Amino acid sequence: MKRGSTLFLKIAVFIIGTPVLAFCIFMVPVIAKHLAKGISGWDYAVLGILIIVYITAIPFYMALYQAFKLLSYIDKNEAFSELSVLSLKKIKNCAITICGLYIIGLPLFYIFAELDDAPGVVVVGMVLVFAPLVIAVFAAVLQRLLQEAIDIKSENDLTV
Repeated sequence: MKRGSTLFLKIAVFIIGTPVLAFCIFMVPVIAKHLAKGISGWDYAVLGILIIVYITAIPFYMALYQAFKLLSYIDKNEAFSELSVLSLKKIKNCAITICGLYIIGLPLFYIFAELDDAPGVVVVGMVLVFAPLVIAVFAAVLQRLLQEAIDIKSENDLTV
């Protein structure tokens, strides 16, 4: 594969990670500071959501690192290797972890929606649950296809 296309994807991985890092470093502490001034009913819900956002940043960056490693394997012509399958498995597990954390946080979205009288907030919570679920399913399908391709390749190598 051309090195330019994987370079573009590696840059995209960094671009994806930058806003999340900026949000966690700059915005979350400011929001938490404002919430700490006057703790009311919905402030606890927002604080809980912010804690979940902080916690989900860990598996998010683990998945981005695995995606970067996967692109490095492609650069080294090791795309059809067990290392690639392992990277896809870790990406799938990180996505499932993120999905699970946001499922735990769904009641907080509901509390916030009830107190603020904004039912659209629950939809945002559901999107945060289903987006990593889609990524997990996609990574699982790719993992299975790659494992089958590796098995076929190893059979053909033994045949010849």
